[in-house]
Amino acid sequence: MKGPGMSHPYVSEDHEGKPWFEWIVAAVVIVATVLAVAGYTKAATAAIAVTAIATGLVRLALRERSPWKVRSVAFDAFIGIGLGVGLSILLTIVPVGN
Repeated sequence: MKGPGMSHPYVSEDHEGKPWFEWIVAAVVIVATVLAVAGYTKAATAAIAVTAIATGLVRLALRERSPWKVRSVAFDAFIGIGLGVGLSILLTIVPVGN
């Protein structure tokens, strides 16, 4: 919808993440899903936690050169590291399967 004072957001693949990195993250999610279905809940949760922390740290360290981009550097790092740490804490507190 266009109107007075409205502008279209700038969208460019130059500012998005790299597909090869996103496919690696997707592969980890698929592996974690298979592990969870097989009954290895702890391993699946740990895989997601480690991947989340890694993506957050990659984004924080590489900033605009990062292959993992969703929003701003601060948002991506906070969400990734926060999710990973939160899942890790839950793994130690809540008794789950294998």
